[in-house]
Amino acid sequence: MSPSASAPVAPDPPVRLLLLGGTTEARALATRLAGRGEYDVILSLAGRTEHPAPQPVPVRIGGFGGVDGLAHHLRAEGIAAVVDATHPYAARMSFNAAAACAATGVPLLALRRAPWTPIAGDRWREVADVPEAVAALGAAPRRVFLALGRNEVRAFEAAPQHAFLVRSVDPVEPPLAVPRADYVLGRGPFGEREDHDLLKSHGIDAIVAKNSGGSATYGKMAAARALGIEVVLIARPSVPQVEAAASPAEAEAWLDRRFRAPSHGAAGAERGA
Repeated sequence: MSPSASAPVAPDPPVRLLLLGGTTEARALATRLAGRGEYDVILSLAGRTEHPAPQPVPVRIGGFGGVDGLAHHLRAEGIAAVVDATHPYAARMSFNAAAACAATGVPLLALRRAPWTPIAGDRWREVADVPEAVAALGAAPRRVFLALGRNEVRAFEAAPQHAFLVRSVDPVEPPLAVPRADYVLGRGPFGEREDHDLLKSHGIDAIVAKNSGGSATYGKMAAARALGIEVVLIARPSVPQVEAAASPAEAEAWLDRRFRAPSHGAAGAERGA
C-alpha cells in the first residue's frame, strides 16, 4: 500500500437498544427499526402472556430484578439507549427504568400513547383503582364486561351478585369463584362492530376497563357509547417525568437525532409520513 493510500474505515457497530415492550407501539417501533442495520434492538416483555405474538426483533422475557438488576443489565449488555414502550398501567417498570437509566447515564425515552377522552354520548365514571371499580358497580346485580388482565379480574370475586363476561388472551385459570361468569379468548385489535355484537349478545349493562388509549381496544368504548352502556374507567397511574414521544415515528426520529447522521432521520420521517 502506498503511503498516500488510506486504510479502509471500519463501519460503526450497531447501536444496542433496549425496548421495553408489551404494546402495539413497541411492536410498531421494533418493526421500523428491524430492517435498519444501524440498530441492534432487544425487545423485553414481562412474560404475563403465555403465548406472546411474534415480534420482528429478538425478544427477552421476564423481569430484571428491580432497579439494580436493570442497571446491571444496561451496563453488562452495553445498552446505549432505552425506549420505555410499556403499557400505560405498567408504572412500576417505568419508574424502575427511569431510576436505572439515571444511575447508569443511559438515555431514556418514553413512548406514551395519549389517553382516551370522553365525547358526547359517553357514560364514563372514573375510579382510582380496581377495588374502587368493584365498589362502583353497586349492590344490585348487573351484567359486567371485565376488560382487564387475568390477575385483576380476581378482585371481582368480592361482588358475586354480578354476572361477568371476561375477555383475555390466555384462559383464566382457575375460573372466577362466582356463580355466573362467561369467558371469551381473543387478542386485539377489536373493532366497534365486533364489540357491539359481543356486548349486545351478552346483555352487558356495565364495562370495567382501563384508559389504555390507542385504537386497538377502543372498539368497546365506541360500542358502549352506541349502546348507552356505563363504563367504569380505572384512572391511569402516575409515571415518571422523562422525555417522551407520542408515536413510533417520533421515537425513531429521537433515536436518529441522538445516534445517526441527519440523513437517516429524514429517511425515518419519510417512512412515518
